[in-house]
Amino acid sequence: MSVLTDSDLTLTGAAQRKMSELFRDIDDGVAGVRVYAAPGGCSGVSFGMTFTDAISDNDGVRDFDDYKIVVDDGTLGYLRGVEIDFVDRGDGQATFVFNNLPAVGGGCGTCGSSSEGRCAS
Repeated sequence: MSVLTDSDLTLTGAAQRKMSELFRDIDDGVAGVRVYAAPGGCSGVSFGMTFTDAISDNDGVRDFDDYKIVVDDGTLGYLRGVEIDFVDRGDGQATFVFNNLPAVGGGCGTCGSSSEGRCAS
């Protein structure tokens, strides 16, 4: 397990507040939120997050007061330098978004799912 820093992955204040809120409402068995990359999407890679109950030796961990962000070594190569934000448009459309994604293949902007270098998770 390695320690992740701001140069690896950052969360905006809004994302940090939402993560803290989510962790107040879950069971104690959850070790953190795993950020992952999966094949698919218009750029060849899509990104998402899920609760995880395990942290392995090949994971990087960003430890916040109320929660941990967990990223495996393979995914970190795609996410290094990314900022995770939480956007609530006020119309029931609230989501985490990944800002500053590096271009992989065509990039998410080529299919119209992106605005200003952002992809919704």
